[in-house]
Amino acid sequence: MFTGIVQGVASIAAITDKPGLRTFKIAFPAGFCKDLEIGASVAVDGVCLTVTTLHDNDAAEFDVMQQSLAITTLGDYHQDGHINVERAARDGAEIGGHPLSGHIDFTAQIAQIRQLENNYVLRFAVPPEWLRYIFAKGYIAINGASLTVAEVNRPEGWFEVWLIPETLRMTVFVEKKEGASVNIEIERATQVVVDTVRSMLQETLGPLLPALEALLQQQGKSVDDLVKPK
Repeated sequence: MFTGIVQGVASIAAITDKPGLRTFKIAFPAGFCKDLEIGASVAVDGVCLTVTTLHDNDAAEFDVMQQSLAITTLGDYHQDGHINVERAARDGAEIGGHPLSGHIDFTAQIAQIRQLENNYVLRFAVPPEWLRYIFAKGYIAINGASLTVAEVNRPEGWFEVWLIPETLRMTVFVEKKEGASVNIEIERATQVVVDTVRSMLQETLGPLLPALEALLQQQGKSVDDLVKPK
């Protein structure tokens, strides 16, 4: 498990392709690898990877399967690129963000970047089947960073987060450009609530559910607005 509190920015020292997988050698910030062992889990831009080889005290290797490369942003990475990293949480550790599994649900594109005096606003375009799990003031993990959703626009298919200077300092977000893809892990408790309520509505309303959805759409809303978790 991870907490979504990024512990540093690492760099990709080397990439080696092998049959069925790709090996990343990652150079970490000073002190990150202390007591790190082979078999340990590290979140790399939110993707849970397993240490396969250690190099001195500042680098490690990770093998990534083709499926993981296909459904995350890792397949597009290049040598010398920068990534968010976090080691697995220890028993009893403070959860500064929210619990994360390191299993990516989908990738989203940065649709817009706005720079304000003390805030950095990122807008992400999201497929509707995933936007149903995203609510204003709720949690979401973007490239492994636990962030609070500031605003959601379901008709237009986007949500926004506002980043403070400290978040920009500790992560790779300041390097991202409009159009860049990021890894998204939705908050599991929210997913359970939404799926459960939608299932209940389907069972209760049956064939009337499409009519309700059409009526809500005319008002610029959706069924997901009715099932917002408390």
